[in-house]
Amino acid sequence: MSYIRLNKHYIHQHFVVLGVVETCLLIGVAWFAEHLQLLLLNAAPVWSINFSDWIPLFIFAVVLSCCTLSMGVYIALVREGYASMMLRTLVSFFLLGSLSLYCVNLALGDEFIDRGLVFWGVLVATLVVFAVRALFIGLVDTANLRRRVIIYGAGKKAEALLTELDTANTKLGVQVVGCIADAGDEIAVNSALLRAVPQNWVAFVKREQISEIVIAPDERRSQSAGEGLPVGEFLDCKVAGVGSTDVLGFCERELNRIDVNMLQPSWLLFSDGFKNSKRHLFIKRAFDLCVSVLFLLVLWPFMLLTALAVKLESAGPALYSQERVGLNGRVFRIYKFRSMRQDAEQAGKAVWAQKNDSRVTRVGNFIRNTRLDELPQLYNVIVGEMSFVGPRPERPQFVAQLAKEIPFYDVRHKVKPGLMGWAQLKYPYGASVEDAKNKLTYDLYYAKNKSFFMDMLILVQTVEIILLGKGVR
Repeated sequence: MSYIRLNKHYIHQHFVVLGVVETCLLIGVAWFAEHLQLLLLNAAPVWSINFSDWIPLFIFAVVLSCCTLSMGVYIALVREGYASMMLRTLVSFFLLGSLSLYCVNLALGDEFIDRGLVFWGVLVATLVVFAVRALFIGLVDTANLRRRVIIYGAGKKAEALLTELDTANTKLGVQVVGCIADAGDEIAVNSALLRAVPQNWVAFVKREQISEIVIAPDERRSQSAGEGLPVGEFLDCKVAGVGSTDVLGFCERELNRIDVNMLQPSWLLFSDGFKNSKRHLFIKRAFDLCVSVLFLLVLWPFMLLTALAVKLESAGPALYSQERVGLNGRVFRIYKFRSMRQDAEQAGKAVWAQKNDSRVTRVGNFIRNTRLDELPQLYNVIVGEMSFVGPRPERPQFVAQLAKEIPFYDVRHKVKPGLMGWAQLKYPYGASVEDAKNKLTYDLYYAKNKSFFMDMLILVQTVEIILLGKGVR
């Protein structure tokens, strides 16, 4: 398989290997930069093997690796192209990396990581990772490194899966070899993809070098008796090393979302996930409190300046509040800096925010793009109404409408809402029922697979959203 599952979150092995290789290379780069600086200063290099001397080098490598992750460099590498990757790398290394290393020196003592090491290390590291990633993108484009899957099913469900994969423009190591129609399917996929039902499944998967069978028939007849599906043949393939995956699980793993259109209540009940352990809740709450207080201590000057700017531009209070739906459907008040005119909603009627919304003021547009308008919600996190990471809370009026039109919408309220979420990373700003439905697929994925590791992943990747101003209306 080309993925691993770490704390309930799926990560492709290609990226894991690339990340490990780059981190090791960054340690070597830091060592090289340290000695290069000594040579430039006409000083003799120190060939030390003391562990304490290597700690700054390890920290240098870890910081740059985290900055790489926060800017979504690996995803951009395979989905947006080499040029986009280069741009993100320059931002992650020269801006985020240098700033982060400066903060490390502030925290651990001046010159803990030598300034010369930072300068030469970042410069050499950029050139090295460009070369490594050029090699990587050449390798993942080769067909023999991609997993070959066969879809059992050729109806609407199989067609929907193919559309999802095509829309996502996924190059994460998956190649659909074809579709094998089930007896109950009404053919909906492209005829060029159709494959005859194998007489010998084991021989077929070996001949075609199949890695996985995705089960996606439109109708599951007599499932308990094993009729309607070639269960015996699938078991033979499993014994031979080729496993089977249901279509919903496949979408979850490859697309990091749970398709609402394919979702069944039984899958929610019996699938792994949707659990809240006491340990996880304790760690999450402790993290929320610590980070919220830290952010308040660091960001209060920006909050003060934001409040003054809002008051100076337009009449009305700097802060405003709205009712939102939180954990288990409980309604609470959320706080924000005002980014719209005071009369933005006539008679208190809830209105979807639109692209280039005329109700947004000039200051409001800036604080929305920089997410400064969300800072007062640190209060909601401190009092326990929200978390740092979770589905964004929606207004009661919209929730009542969406719950009627979108199946399983209330499941997102089984976890505490957050300042930032998986859906905000993966989908642009939602301003319609269809947008809410698409975002729900990511909220369900988070609710099912939530973990401290995934929260950290969302936290660092949100840096990209803020820096690039994505998903704002």
